[in-house]
Amino acid sequence: GNLEDYEETVKKAKEAWKVWADIPAPKRGEIVRQIGDALRQKIKVLGSLVSLEMGKIFVEGVGEVQEYVDVCDYAVGLSRMIGGPILPSERPGHALIEQWNPVGLVGVITAFNFPVAVYGWNSAIAMICGNACLWKGAPTTSLVSVAVTKIISKVLEDNKLPGAICSLVCGGADIGTAMARDERMDLLSFTGSTKVGKQVALMVQERFGRSLLELGGNNAIIVFEDADLNLVIPSALFAAVGTAGQRCTTARRLFLHESIHDEVVAKLAKAYAQVRIGDPWDSDTLYGPLHTKEAVKMFLDAVEQAKQQGGSVVCGGKVINRPGNYVEPTIVTGLPHNAPIVHTETFAPILYVLKFKEEEEVFAWNNEVKQGLSSSIFTKDLGRIFRWLGPKGSDCGIVNVNIPTSGAEIGGAFGGEKHTGGGRESGSDSWKLYMRRSTCTINYSKDLPLAQGIKFQ
Repeated sequence: GNLEDYEETVKKAKEAWKVWADIPAPKRGEIVRQIGDALRQKIKVLGSLVSLEMGKIFVEGVGEVQEYVDVCDYAVGLSRMIGGPILPSERPGHALIEQWNPVGLVGVITAFNFPVAVYGWNSAIAMICGNACLWKGAPTTSLVSVAVTKIISKVLEDNKLPGAICSLVCGGADIGTAMARDERMDLLSFTGSTKVGKQVALMVQERFGRSLLELGGNNAIIVFEDADLNLVIPSALFAAVGTAGQRCTTARRLFLHESIHDEVVAKLAKAYAQVRIGDPWDSDTLYGPLHTKEAVKMFLDAVEQAKQQGGSVVCGGKVINRPGNYVEPTIVTGLPHNAPIVHTETFAPILYVLKFKEEEEVFAWNNEVKQGLSSSIFTKDLGRIFRWLGPKGSDCGIVNVNIPTSGAEIGGAFGGEKHTGGGRESGSDSWKLYMRRSTCTINYSKDLPLAQGIKFQ
């Protein structure tokens, strides 16, 4: 799409919002329920399309569509529950209430790595809140964006509603910039790199707009000497190589207590050797290609930098000689916790394994990177678990114990702190980000009590 297409689409979406906003929230929930059912019917073919276009394995593609379905189910219940309190007024004959209304038009810019689920998190919640949506998916996953939008628009139109309630403009940075600068965009939800997210945030802030940012992650798993290694090895493996290391929640740093370091590295290298690499559509495949040729170059550059900074490649580190953007899942040891490459989020399957001695130092090392998305510890020590969850523990938005960094439940708010952007999507009270709050005072008495005892004669 070009800027003329964008202009026409914004106008149609704004008009469609006028219709949508008048529909009661539980009725909007019913439409979202139907969208979830329509996605269920197409789950395998849509999951297959995700796999084809993005490169993730088929079961992950299907799982991503399932996540949208689950968020639709969640949003249906939410459509009967959103609202504010009735507060006690200090004035007799007065009611004090909190009213929540839709913001209007929500712009949603999503990334290539989750071309369905992230839009689902935003659109399902935004819709039951009474907003229209305008989506710009990644330019490299346009087929998925078009397919999802066709499924949604059919449900809307079958219910005699304008399809433009969920609009789509495919395009590149020109469309994204237009959305960020457009005052008609009442909320802009952006998922992508920290670098681009910063530019988006500045453009939106310049017009005093609202933004929801889901940016980078440099996530750590910390393994203490008392950890159950039967949990640790598969957790570290799947968190590091799942989606070929292209998740914002991918584990990039693995801190091992010095007493178990060598044992865990040996077991992990053995597990890496068993990773089934191949065609994402093949049911036996666990690990597919990177998304683009540029990603392969970034992978090779990062491996080279890791070596130059003193790291040793335990396994992987090379491009796989076969058609497609395949690279070997990689483990690097021997780097200091503060090596520049360790503090860099490379969107590729490289795991930096680091030694630690004390709880206090490793908690600090977890927090010293600029991003603050996901984090995990493996331990059986109850006191340590609650210190990890407490004010001096992890500073991330997602703080886990005895499970990996990747994967998140839709019922909890998803997002992170610091350079991750501070946004929250999906569960808990994330719906509030898609609405505006009014504090309302209603005088139902015949008196007008005035401050400071002022009396009109």
